Amino acid sequence: MSSKRFENKTIIVTGAAGGIGEAYARALAAEGANVVVADLADEKGKQVAADIGGLYVSTDVADEESAKALAAATVDAYGSIDGLVNNAAIYGGMKLDFLITVPWDYYKKFMSVNLDGALNVTRAVYPHMTNGGGAIVNQSSTAAWLYSGFYGLAKVGVNGLTQQLATELGGQNIRVNAIAPGPIDTEATRTTTPKEMVADIVNRLPLKRFGTPEDLVGMCLFLLSEEAGWITGQIFNVDGGQVIRS
Repeated sequence: MSSKRFENKTIIVTGAAGGIGEAYARALAAEGANVVVADLADEKGKQVAADIGGLYVSTDVADEESAKALAAATVDAYGSIDGLVNNAAIYGGMKLDFLITVPWDYYKKFMSVNLDGALNVTRAVYPHMTNGGGAIVNQSSTAAWLYSGFYGLAKVGVNGLTQQLATELGGQNIRVNAIAPGPIDTEATRTTTPKEMVADIVNRLPLKRFGTPEDLVGMCLFLLSEEAGWITGQIFNVDGGQVIRS
């Protein structure tokens, strides 16, 4: 396997200023990709882009014009787009509330980023995947199969979106898959989930440890690569065995 399997490929990673998205961006750059870091955390995003020799584009994934500007800036810099990782989400510091009581304005904003954002950026990007197709990876979560309130509902939507887009875009040789992480040790998780809840979750895992962003990198790179050339519409759990699906 070549250590530069993404050489001359251009890949956008949303939410790449930190956490899992940053790990994806750094790994892709290490394998030769032109990486576009798309985020609203401008200072951190610019630093990640500078570190990996990529491009930073300030992007609100929930805004149609911002998504179109991201696609245009990428094409201006690199000519076309080969891959997209829809990773951006409201997670760190999110409200812990029930579906039946969460403030409606917050719920709508949350869904506009965590679910609609993936569709919005895909709609802006796919017309520029002109080099014989492309690959899209959406970030789901095991929360889609476990009670997690509106967060889990958004991830159920991401799974459905992945399958629908795979059907719509397959004729253009654009593959669409998703990764469903289990509990991952990120700053966002540490600031959102109570420690005692995390300890209980980890204790229930067959592989009894917190996941790391690096645990997810291999699956992301595989799904973006030509090695996954006949895989689309699938959701892959990377979760230490948290959810076992038949």
